[in-house]
Amino acid sequence: MFIRTRCLQITAALASISLLAGCGLLSDDSSDAAKRIVVGTTSAPSTLDPAAAWDGSWELYRNVYQTLLAFPTGATKPQPDAAQSCEFTDSGNESFRCVLKKGLKFSNGEPLDAKAVKHSLDRIRTINSQTGPKDLFGSLDKIETPDALTVVFHLKTPDATFPFVLGSPAASLVAPKEYPADKVREDGKITGSGPFVLDSYKEGGEAVLGKNASYNGFANPRNDGVTIRYFADSTKMVAALKAKEIDATYRGLSAPEIKDLQTPASHAQGVQVVENVGAEIRYLVFNPKDPQVAKPAVRQAIAQIIDRGAIVSKVYQGTAEPLYSMVPKGVVGHKTPFYDKYGQADVKKAQKILKDAGITQPVELTFWYTTDRYGASTADEFTELKRQLDESNLFKVTLRGQPWKVFQVGYKNGEYPVFGRGWFPDFPDPDNFIAPFVGKENAVGTPYEPNEILNDLLPKSRRESDRSAGVREFEQAQQIFAEDVRLLPLWQGKLYVAAREDIAGAERALDPQTAMQMWELYRKTSW
Repeated sequence: MFIRTRCLQITAALASISLLAGCGLLSDDSSDAAKRIVVGTTSAPSTLDPAAAWDGSWELYRNVYQTLLAFPTGATKPQPDAAQSCEFTDSGNESFRCVLKKGLKFSNGEPLDAKAVKHSLDRIRTINSQTGPKDLFGSLDKIETPDALTVVFHLKTPDATFPFVLGSPAASLVAPKEYPADKVREDGKITGSGPFVLDSYKEGGEAVLGKNASYNGFANPRNDGVTIRYFADSTKMVAALKAKEIDATYRGLSAPEIKDLQTPASHAQGVQVVENVGAEIRYLVFNPKDPQVAKPAVRQAIAQIIDRGAIVSKVYQGTAEPLYSMVPKGVVGHKTPFYDKYGQADVKKAQKILKDAGITQPVELTFWYTTDRYGASTADEFTELKRQLDESNLFKVTLRGQPWKVFQVGYKNGEYPVFGRGWFPDFPDPDNFIAPFVGKENAVGTPYEPNEILNDLLPKSRRESDRSAGVREFEQAQQIFAEDVRLLPLWQGKLYVAAREDIAGAERALDPQTAMQMWELYRKTSW
């Protein structure tokens, strides 16, 4: 029997809730461990083709597609997956060579060779999807395949982060016969070489994954298959967990639901909650195409008014913490430039900022958010933002919400003056909290071209194979963000997996991209 108090005593010195969950869950395996696991989430894929998604679709991709490199649980640097080995072949970090494992195949029997790798990555840039990960490959010039197992990536500029990109689902490898070189695959199927194969898929309903018998990579699947159920409503998802209709949940839990699942009553119903340190962040984006938002004083005044502590306490009930930089706490180079510049929320200071800029009437703005991507608390968060700004009498805010598929097209087309986004890291490096948000084309769809960051700080940092050596450049970039206020960080989240108490492996299931590695989950039959 699982004795919670004893587990607490053992793990208290380590102060780790994830270990707390593990105390009762990581004992001997059982013959029943391979049973199918059912996982619930509110984050359904926007597309099944990795050339067209730079979003939560990666959670599915991580489990069905393979990459040359990957991040095994606990790894902070990319390790071989489909590749046998990878390395820079020059001192300038401009030529990166990978040698593939022999005998790799896709689930349709096609060989996973050098030509397949080139096809997979070339098509991302050829298709050039507005919602795809093409910007992550900005340093890539061309790909050569000198033989069947060797791939050489030639870069336009030195880029020590390129191996990290190859370890992300952005670099998912696809079967050439099934994925056209110049258009997105749209038949609702997946042909990959990852730990699982997609047996069936119902958009907005479920994805049924079976174990890939021919998989040859870093993962060690501990179950024979997973069914991912997609919920439009987290309330129904939590009810399904308590009713034993699903075994685990991840994305989409609201703060009240997390708190409820942590209560003794929920424990008595056989539910556990695993908490992990997270690098997930939320932020506002300001689009300078809007005549009001184009004024720096307007953006700075909003930064001066926003009370992050109130958002965290009222909306997220301690399941998040205030964030004062786009680089979150726990990532190398993290600083607090927005706190250093603006301090605590202060309406009088904001009023002076606007007055000095000649703005004396309340500024009318529309704030946009997505209704079905970042969890049920998003609407409450924006209601709180509106309250703070409206009560200052300096702003009049209108709120608009859209489903993710509509929302992402809107912000990519520059239609929203102010909008909320979330960021789950592509890879565990400070570069990934700076570079994606700058440039003519970037992850938020609003051109932002700070010369010093683009032409000095990022290039310098990318010459450093030792990623901690670029800390000074990242600190300067964060300071520029605070001065420009084109992006306004709000909070940093913790990661929670709620599961039935007979499910083990939850504390190992989250990779550095915060995608769930479904193969880590397995069922226990005795306590």
